[in-house]
Amino acid sequence: MPLIPLAPAARAARSRGEGLAAFNVVHVENAEAFASAAARAGTPVVLQISQNAARYHGGLAPIGLATLEIARAAEADVVVHLDHADDLDLVREALDLGVSSIMYDGSKLPDEENRARTAEVVRAAHDLGVSVEAELGEVGGKDGVHSPTARTDPAEAARFVADTGVDLLAIAVGTSHAMTERTALLDLALIEEIASAVEVPLVLHGSSGVADADIQAAIRAGMTKINVSTHLNTVFTGAVRELLEADPDVVDTRTWMRAGREAGAEEAVRLMTLFRDAKAGVPA
Repeated sequence: MPLIPLAPAARAARSRGEGLAAFNVVHVENAEAFASAAARAGTPVVLQISQNAARYHGGLAPIGLATLEIARAAEADVVVHLDHADDLDLVREALDLGVSSIMYDGSKLPDEENRARTAEVVRAAHDLGVSVEAELGEVGGKDGVHSPTARTDPAEAARFVADTGVDLLAIAVGTSHAMTERTALLDLALIEEIASAVEVPLVLHGSSGVADADIQAAIRAGMTKINVSTHLNTVFTGAVRELLEADPDVVDTRTWMRAGREAGAEEAVRLMTLFRDAKAGVPA
């Protein structure tokens, strides 16, 4: 199946009332697990590489090129997406590598500068057929940097999309990044209001902190791209921990990495099915 841009996949999901799964790739096993899970679930998937993950690998190229190769060999449509990048040099590197989507995060900048830089990224990316996601306001973040009480203004969201030309918009509606408990309270009425005001698909960051039924409700209210990272890391780590506790003599790293990869793939299939069936409210 081809490597695809994000925008048409998100628009198609939105038109069907479905959620589009976006899972973070921290290491190669994640990319392998999620690509195979997409084939099993029969849905597209977004493989996301964050700026932090690129830094962990000493640069974007090692993890980026591996993920692109896995995507091109996959039996499902796959988007390879640079996530939460505020470094314009990294954005340019990602475009050169051949990713099919960029999330430029200028949310910490003054409003006018955010709009100008985002529009600059959009022009460069669209010239290459690459989609662009952006964030307006601040979605809750790690280490108490942002508050989950932040909210995106619908009128401001509409103006931001018009001014920048972005293909997707991440909004603040009650989630926070890196949550390990699924207790976030979403502002569903606000999601509906923004979805009515904005023409492009909406993105829910911090979905690891949201319960299954609430994610489905958010999709029905107007969310499309659903980002999940911490929850899948928890599943992966739990499987590894269980194997090593059961057999502490294991030394071949492939043995415990395989356990994590397989557990991550199973949960990814469940989540993709949950997101796809949101319109009907069918639990996974």
